[in-house]
Amino acid sequence: MPTLLKIICSNTGMGFAAVARVTEGTWTACAVQDDIHFGLLPGGQLDVRTTLCIEARAARKPVVFDHASLDPVYRDHHTPRLYNIESYISVPIIRPGGEYFGNLCAIDPRPLPVSDQKTVAMFESFAELIGRQLAQEESQLATETALLDERATAELRDQFIAVLGHDLRNPLASVSALAELLVRRTAEPEAAKVGERIRRTTRRMALLIDDVLDFARGRMGSGLVVTPAKVADLGASMSEVVSELQLAHPDRRIEEHIDIAADVWCDCGRIQQLLSNLLGNALTHGASDQPVVVEARSEPGGRLQVSVWNGGVPIAPANMARIFEPYWRPADNEAKGGLGLGLHICSMIVKAHGGSLEVSSSAEAGTRFTARLAVQSGDDAPGPAPEV
Repeated sequence: MPTLLKIICSNTGMGFAAVARVTEGTWTACAVQDDIHFGLLPGGQLDVRTTLCIEARAARKPVVFDHASLDPVYRDHHTPRLYNIESYISVPIIRPGGEYFGNLCAIDPRPLPVSDQKTVAMFESFAELIGRQLAQEESQLATETALLDERATAELRDQFIAVLGHDLRNPLASVSALAELLVRRTAEPEAAKVGERIRRTTRRMALLIDDVLDFARGRMGSGLVVTPAKVADLGASMSEVVSELQLAHPDRRIEEHIDIAADVWCDCGRIQQLLSNLLGNALTHGASDQPVVVEARSEPGGRLQVSVWNGGVPIAPANMARIFEPYWRPADNEAKGGLGLGLHICSMIVKAHGGSLEVSSSAEAGTRFTARLAVQSGDDAPGPAPEV
């Protein structure tokens, strides 16, 4: 802005130029070029009623004269006499949206030819440029403020869920212990049945807490902990997950096709968590009258493929790009007991194993999540994978 005002004074010969914020009751200098010792600094104010900017504001048009003493309109006007000026130009500054901001103005005690079309056009171009710059800076400031607010909110939320998840473990362990006691009361079938229901519920709650803590660690910098090791029978470990979820959903049919012959190098617990989340998602959102199909097999090149299929209503194409985002749910999705973290945790686990997680979904072919992970035989395995 100072450079622009210097250009104005240099091209017109006028000794004072300013950008002013003008309202109905105030006139405030935002930027000033003063070569005639007018005495006004940035932030300085004038009584708006003593200026001609208020007239330019009302008309939304330039006010300009070359020689106030000889001008038929302004020779008796109070402003030239009050400020001892002969030449004057003031052009409104309008933001792109049409909102008035103030004026770009220049004055001089000498009569100068500033009313010619070239000079007025220069002022109008500079005023338009200032208006666009103001709008851009305000938009940028609003965006930065919103981003800072969002970051602060996200950090506070992540800290909260981390503390909450940690503090929920102890009471949940107590509830789980009571459920085990009820299950063992075989002499009271109803009590045992209630105990089994509580046990299934606490297992699901424990999985939700694990997801919350994993996500919070990842967002707060400690990362998703992955501890690869030689796993002699990964297939059996994955079958355990299928059996647990089948027990928790006795009314659903789960088909299992797991063929993993060789030893693999992976984090067995995380692979179980991956399968549990994918399978739980399929049981929650899949059609209840169709089976959920789990497939896992070793592939050439030291890779492992795990896929879970379900029928039912497909994922909308517009939602496909967002399903792995944390906390995200479709706007028309009914709450089904989750936190919206399961698939995000799955993507983190797969990434930590150097793999990829894909999804395909249609009414004809159903919905299939496919994870491809880089695993090797135990003898050829590398060191521990980095945290994600």
